[in-house]
Amino acid sequence: MLRIDISGLPSERVRFAASPLAELTAMLHVLAEPGHHPQFAGWAADVWTGLPPELAERLREAEFLWRYTQADFLIPARPRPTLAEELDDVDRIDDETYVTAALVTTCGSNRVHFRGASPLTDTAARERALDVAQARGALQEAFAERLLADPAAVRARVRRTLEECAGAFFDDAWAGAAVRLATDLRLKNELLRHHGLGAALASVSGAITLAPDGDCIVVDKVQDKATAARGAGVTFIPSVFSRPHLVAVHAPGWHPVLQYPVAEPRPPEPVSVETVTRRLEALAHPVRLRLLRTLARGPHTTSELAHFWELSPPEVSRHLAVLRRAGLLTSHRHGRYVRYTLNLPDLTALGSDLLSAVLR
Repeated sequence: MLRIDISGLPSERVRFAASPLAELTAMLHVLAEPGHHPQFAGWAADVWTGLPPELAERLREAEFLWRYTQADFLIPARPRPTLAEELDDVDRIDDETYVTAALVTTCGSNRVHFRGASPLTDTAARERALDVAQARGALQEAFAERLLADPAAVRARVRRTLEECAGAFFDDAWAGAAVRLATDLRLKNELLRHHGLGAALASVSGAITLAPDGDCIVVDKVQDKATAARGAGVTFIPSVFSRPHLVAVHAPGWHPVLQYPVAEPRPPEPVSVETVTRRLEALAHPVRLRLLRTLARGPHTTSELAHFWELSPPEVSRHLAVLRRAGLLTSHRHGRYVRYTLNLPDLTALGSDLLSAVLR
């Protein structure tokens, strides 16, 4: 669970606002992981087909900023009307903050611990970051090396890449999404004004609740974390392209932000009763459920999952085998590593599949 302390926070510090940069980040995640978003698979294929080759290459080299998790500086606590204004705000972030946030997404948030040392100035922290990036893959290692060697050049290149996305696909997609976001924001702000924060949160997601004492927002996330809304307060950003993800910014030094989906899920294809039964049995074990919540953030190896949950590799392997037989996971070999990926479309459809099976 993520707990956001809002005790003593004035009501005007809880804001619902649209962010062009956050929506662009959601689009980039769709392009990097179209399997997470089957409803946008056609859109993603069309975008990739129309991208200039040089822009496509730069998107791939920086994809770690948005593929598995989103870099905190790409989800603004103070949304602006235009993408250019929000990119200007990113430019004002100091190098150490920017680099650390980028490394967290490149290397894996549960594997980067600098313990107060900056990878830009501390040799041990730098080597630790490069070692972890190398373990994640050659592309991650190359990106981390460039970032640590010349952060200014990488920052400028990332900004130019995001700016070029505007003309390539973002402006057209944003024009359509903005209407739906405006409608959602009117509803949320009306609920906030007339019925209070609890009602507004209930309309955002069943995974977000207000604690009984009203002093804490509780978000159902994979790890137990806590943060406090100070200064800028807490920001809720609607998104058309983020479904089914609920993105949270909660790291120390960052204002709490939650990006939530407003798009409706696609109706699922019916499946057999036997398949539904097998998947429900696979999900009944608490360890397998925890493994799935980790895999929802991106592909992992058996050893990475074992390290994350402090389990033995053989135990993890047994649970992964059950999930694979249920069709909830796929596996792909990368060199000497086998990475497991969540079959998100089928998992998303399970509730509707169960209802359809019962009603048949």
